[in-house]
Amino acid sequence: MTTAATSSPDPDGLLADHLLRLARRLHRAQKRHLEPVGLTPGESRLLRLVAHHETPPRMADLAHGLEVVPRAVTTLVDGLEAAGCVHRAPDPENRRVIRIEMTDDGRKTLRALRDARRAAAEDILAPLTADQREVLGGLLTTLVDDRGPC
Repeated sequence: MTTAATSSPDPDGLLADHLLRLARRLHRAQKRHLEPVGLTPGESRLLRLVAHHETPPRMADLAHGLEVVPRAVTTLVDGLEAAGCVHRAPDPENRRVIRIEMTDDGRKTLRALRDARRAAAEDILAPLTADQREVLGGLLTTLVDDRGPC
C-alpha cells in the first residue's frame, strides 16, 4: 500500500542525489585526466593549496585548508615529495616547524594539473551553454561559501 507521503517526490532528496552523482562523475573524470600527470586528486588539491600561499605553509596550515587530519597531509606531502613537486624545509624562525615549499618541477606539474582539471570540467559541463554554466557557477559558489552545519 502506497501512502501520499511515500509516493510524492522529494525534490530536495532528488537534488542531493544528483549532486552526489555529479560529484562522483567529476571525481572520476578528474582522476582519468590526472593519471598522465601522475597525481591523485588529493595530491592535486594539496599542490594547488601550497601554490596559493604567499609563504611556504606549515603542515597544520595545509591540514586546516584541506579540512583533514594532519596525518592525511603527511601522506599527501610524502607522495608529492617523492614526485619532486614539493620539499620539506625547516622554518627559519622556529626549526621545530616544517614548511612545505614548491619546487620548479612542482610548478610545471601545477600547469599540467590546471590543464587536466580544465579538461575534466569540460567533460562534465559540455552539455551546458555558457549562460547555464554562469548560473550554475553562481549557485555552487553560494552553496560552497555557506559554511553552515554539515
